[in-house]
Amino acid sequence: MAEEHHYLVGLDLTGRRVVVVGGGTVAQRRLPRLVRAGAAVELISPGTTPAVGAMADAGEFVWHRRGYTEGDLDGAWYALACTDDPAVNAAVCAEAERARVFCVRADAGPAGSAVTPATGDHEGLLVGVLSGGEFRRSAAVRDGLLDALRAGTVPDTEGGDDLGHPAGVALVGGGPGDPELITVRGRRLLARADVVVVDRLAPRELLDELAPQVEVVDAAKIPYGRAASQEVINRTLIEHASAGRFVVRLKGGDPYVFGRGFEELLACVEAGVPVTMVPGITSPFAVPAVADIPVTHRGVAHEVVVVSGHLPPGHAESLVDWDALGRLRGTLVLMMGVERLDRFADALLDAGRPADTPVAVIQDGTMRSQRVLRSTLKAIAADAAEAAIKPPAITVIGPVAGLSPDAQ
Repeated sequence: MAEEHHYLVGLDLTGRRVVVVGGGTVAQRRLPRLVRAGAAVELISPGTTPAVGAMADAGEFVWHRRGYTEGDLDGAWYALACTDDPAVNAAVCAEAERARVFCVRADAGPAGSAVTPATGDHEGLLVGVLSGGEFRRSAAVRDGLLDALRAGTVPDTEGGDDLGHPAGVALVGGGPGDPELITVRGRRLLARADVVVVDRLAPRELLDELAPQVEVVDAAKIPYGRAASQEVINRTLIEHASAGRFVVRLKGGDPYVFGRGFEELLACVEAGVPVTMVPGITSPFAVPAVADIPVTHRGVAHEVVVVSGHLPPGHAESLVDWDALGRLRGTLVLMMGVERLDRFADALLDAGRPADTPVAVIQDGTMRSQRVLRSTLKAIAADAAEAAIKPPAITVIGPVAGLSPDAQ
């Protein structure tokens, strides 16, 4: 077969009629990007996959529940023949040719007047690769290019200077501890940092991947009291960014879940420093999951409450209604609560939680040193002390803490 020479072009399909014939798995792959592009999609098919049907039910496109007939491409700008019947696909392409409508034929790419490239998104870039019909090859090249962009080995000048260096501050959630659990975007931005301001609970191994010239500021070593140290952290971010450096504020977990990330964002905004926020995998959900404890399970828990243990029950500045928590029957996830575990347990018991309520404490969640202690609400404080449980640890209280895959 002669080598295909295609002309790669970007189509503005916003509000323009696009006809997709066939509602199977090929359409399931193609429809989301067409819808996202703003196309006025019309699907022609007697049936669909459940996912395609759900998109139609949600009003994302118009579904004509019948087979293809001549004239269905009238007024179309673009067409895709995606049925499992070669004769129908050929008929669609034939009408498209007569109507001068570019058409993709899924079962025989070269027989259509257009082909779908292997595509992927990256920070506002749409990457497309064609290889003359060798989709595996184009997909492999696409994946390699996206990996290079995410790793920072291929310049991406979005939001930066002419050399592709970004500016400002990125608040990056590092996840619960395992360096493999940082997001792809977080890792990519970390690779491009000039300065990294890092928390004690952020994934430490990631610092070893930084280039030698990257300045690392250990936020845990900033002096003064808690409130004053936050002011110093804010000032550190702003000063480095204002000097033209790209600063990554690497935090454990998720910056907005008991992480003071929003305080840092507000400080940057007030100072006129560009700032972006990259969420992290949230520890109160991820750590129990790694310990085989689902914070919800069908028929067991219908609510999850995440509570900070920074202040004990009864403290004048506490915002927690411990009496209300004691009346709940679902899951309570307690963070930063190891040192006062006896007081939290007593507050819940006094509020009505049964003494035999299952409790699990996970220390060093997702790390090699992870430990899991299972007990009951009445006994957990004594058991944790005997086991010498130390921070960082997450406590799960409720029926889900008594579940175990070994007992199913």
